[in-house]
Amino acid sequence: MSTIAQLRPADFDSWVSAHADDVPVLLDVREPWELQTASVAAVPGLRLVGIPMNDIPARLAELDPDVPVACLCHHGARSQRVAMFLQGNGFVDVTNVAGGIDAWAVERDTAVPRY
Repeated sequence: MSTIAQLRPADFDSWVSAHADDVPVLLDVREPWELQTASVAAVPGLRLVGIPMNDIPARLAELDPDVPVACLCHHGARSQRVAMFLQGNGFVDVTNVAGGIDAWAVERDTAVPRY
């Protein structure tokens, strides 16, 4: 199994542009209360999907293994585990958003609340 690529929120636009032909997915694996607390605003050319980490195995069919996926959580640990799970289940292009929504709020969108 190969290493999971790490993507800083500040570099997110270039990642989306590099995958423009595929309409990549930002998979937010946080719990519903966390999504209500702080969420990513729409990003052009990107599909936002929210599936809590513990629901991923049961809902795996909702994701396309051939479409690039960037996993996001609060600080990057849960999303790293999900990224490894996806990779182990045949997903070809999986990335972890390093630092999670917390880093997103600092590096990319200061309007996102930190918690």
